[in-house]
Amino acid sequence: MAKKTASRSAAKTAVKKKWSGLGGGAKKAPAKLSARKTIKSKGRVSAAKKSAPKAASKARPKQRVAISHHREEDFKADGLRAYAKYRDLGISAASHGLAQAHVIRLQGPCNPDEVSKLHFHDVDFQMVYVLKGWVKTYMEGEGETLMKEGSAWTQPPRIRHMILDYSDDVELLEVILPAEFKTVELKA
Repeated sequence: MAKKTASRSAAKTAVKKKWSGLGGGAKKAPAKLSARKTIKSKGRVSAAKKSAPKAASKARPKQRVAISHHREEDFKADGLRAYAKYRDLGISAASHGLAQAHVIRLQGPCNPDEVSKLHFHDVDFQMVYVLKGWVKTYMEGEGETLMKEGSAWTQPPRIRHMILDYSDDVELLEVILPAEFKTVELKA
């Protein structure tokens, strides 16, 4: 241990000399160097980690890169809602079902009889971001909220919610974990 301490002191002295030699005079080392964090070597594994059994969860296949460029022909009416078109961003395939992401265009004009149905999704995570236009939502515990371009929100697992209204040009980015999930329609 004495050897480690000596080499650390030598390294600190060398850094101080380097900084004091710049521009003449004795200057303090910049805060970045003096506040440097110790980083453990990735090659070292403690005995506890070596002997610990691997996690019980099954290992997922390696994820791959997903690149999706905007193309109008990629918007399909094959998603959860009949009044929406979806553009799959390739995340589900690339993550082997870990997550899904898509751009949703709600088709206007809004018909509340078709759209405003209380429901929830059996998911681990759901996030929505308004790319264009606006959407008025209802979420249990939050009430009615108007989400405009640039607005984002999360919907906790199984939260009861519904869309109340939206602009004819609305586009939403939605990210959900896992990619496959169940939606349950509720009676209002």
